[in-house]
Amino acid sequence: MQKVESGGIVSFCFLSLPPAFEIGIMKHFRLVVIILLLGMLMPAGTIAGTPETGAGEEIAGEPLNVVLPGIIMRDIPFDVNIEVNLPREQFDPNGKHAVFINGISQMLDFSNGQAVARVTLKHPEDLSVRIDALTWQKPVTPIPLWLSVLPPLIAILMALVFKEVYTALFVGVLVGTFIILFYGGQGFFEALFNGFFAVIDTYVLHSLANTDHLSIIIFSMMIGGMVGIITRNGGMRGIVKILSRHAGDARSGQLATWLMGILIFFDDYANTLVVGNTMRPVTDRLRISREKLSYIVDSTAAPVASIAFVTTWIGAELSYIQDGIRTIGLNETPYDIFLNSLQYAYYPVLAVIFIFFLVWERRDFGPMYKAELDARTFAENSSIRTLGKKAGCEEDENDGENDGRWFNALIPVMVVVGGTIAGLVITGLQAVGWSDTAGLSTNLSNIIGHADSFKALLWSSLAGVAVAILLSVSQRILTLRKSIDALVGGFQTMLTAVLILVLAWSIALITQDLHTAEFISTSLIGFNFTPFLVPALTFLLASMVSFSTGSSWGTMAILYPLILPASWLICTENGLDYGTSISIFHNVVSAVLAGSVLGDHCSPISDTTILSSLASSCNHIDHVRTQMPYALTVGAVGMFIGTIPAAYGAPAYVLFPVNILILYLIVRFAGRKLPAVSL
Repeated sequence: MQKVESGGIVSFCFLSLPPAFEIGIMKHFRLVVIILLLGMLMPAGTIAGTPETGAGEEIAGEPLNVVLPGIIMRDIPFDVNIEVNLPREQFDPNGKHAVFINGISQMLDFSNGQAVARVTLKHPEDLSVRIDALTWQKPVTPIPLWLSVLPPLIAILMALVFKEVYTALFVGVLVGTFIILFYGGQGFFEALFNGFFAVIDTYVLHSLANTDHLSIIIFSMMIGGMVGIITRNGGMRGIVKILSRHAGDARSGQLATWLMGILIFFDDYANTLVVGNTMRPVTDRLRISREKLSYIVDSTAAPVASIAFVTTWIGAELSYIQDGIRTIGLNETPYDIFLNSLQYAYYPVLAVIFIFFLVWERRDFGPMYKAELDARTFAENSSIRTLGKKAGCEEDENDGENDGRWFNALIPVMVVVGGTIAGLVITGLQAVGWSDTAGLSTNLSNIIGHADSFKALLWSSLAGVAVAILLSVSQRILTLRKSIDALVGGFQTMLTAVLILVLAWSIALITQDLHTAEFISTSLIGFNFTPFLVPALTFLLASMVSFSTGSSWGTMAILYPLILPASWLICTENGLDYGTSISIFHNVVSAVLAGSVLGDHCSPISDTTILSSLASSCNHIDHVRTQMPYALTVGAVGMFIGTIPAAYGAPAYVLFPVNILILYLIVRFAGRKLPAVSL
């Protein structure tokens, strides 16, 4: 392409283009024209009123400017930014002034002529602001809070009914953007048109602007690339050979996966991606369905990480608990409360034990039984047959020697595991240091709890990739070029799951902007009930919020500051003594955690659920559909036989054995025996 200037006009002309290139241009000319036309039609900044940017009536030079947020929810307080532009002799820009908002006076502190007022609207009305003789008025239609549940609800229902998660998530986000723009004053078709583009130019972009999200994407891609290399260099085949000596059937293979999931307890993301990718070739060979593999991976990740003492979860949990007890004045530290709450952690503990019963008894029920039966008989529609070739795990393409050296896979995997632990310790020490007055366990929990888990994951995954390439090239199994090709091929296997993750994060932003969690929380808290049912209702509430938002951490961040003071107040108002009240309080702390994990397991828009499907190369909706009956079974038993009786004073050393026995009986009598397979 050559730049040509003529008469002040700059133009570009193509010279000596290859025929194939010219054909390509003409072939896609119509598509290019359509894209350009859409670009001209698409308004810039379709949702300029997201909480970060704000939107409203602001005219430079006006005596009174008022800026409203772009999203105003009914019964949810919002900020009104006020700016007064008057000479100093008429208005003190740094003083305190009475501001009348809808006739109600607020004394606001102005700084450089600007102040912020807190307003709540309960119905559509004209919002008026008056300062002395200055007035401003605008009609405002707040969004009804109940509409906030529509985006996640529609996405979840569409995903489960149509078994197509991409469209379901996109439509869920579109419903949210349409609601925001429609109530923001746009017409029906205008809001639908602009909302369509706002899906990508506002919510997808904002979800990708989050560094934590980018860290998860990069870590997932690096793990996929590492798996691509150790598959190509024969290391994965060597691991399969070693494990096959000890895992000779489906039961032993599942037990090995279950045990590995428990051992990698320090982080749920690392657990999911390492265990799923490492064990997938083994479980495929033993004819274990991808659905069962992803269930074991998913149900040994968050449940274990959420209750272990030294994990990436502990810091966030203690922080959330601290926020919840700050207004109560309890004479207990957040760590003491966390430790005392573990005796009520029924779902996380029972979820792990339930897997063992299913595996040991060789039984399954519900959709999982069908998936396992198809895998055992190697049916045409079985996941290991339809997805095996796609994942590249049914037949390893080895270069060079084909003996399959196991250490070429084990060493990179151990580098990731060990590197993650080392990264957690290093970043944790940088954050809080080592306390000479505290014990070893306290120091470790404090260090890991304040570590930068995402930085540790990035370091370890990069080191794992580097070691995998070094091993492949140094032994002349792969050339550097082939190693990089395998790395890029591994990246490609992760792209579909990354797309799901981005859309899931986008719908999470929608639920955050529309205050979905607040609607669910306030709806249930408004009921008058006995304090002994508070833990069970908290468990249900946390499950619903986590299921709707797809985030267990987000659920804990929302509910701990809201539920803990409320539960303590309910206990004291009902005249309960301190011992009973603190027991219920510890139960509530655990119920928030357990419900968050349960809802996360059942939600198709949860990032950990998506990562489990990704690591196991399982169809995402099939994973959700087969896992949900198991999660709900364990959750129901844990709530009715554990959480509720514990609130009435039943001891944990009685309730845990009873819960375990009931789960075993469910597996024994509701589960159907799977046929033995000769390999």
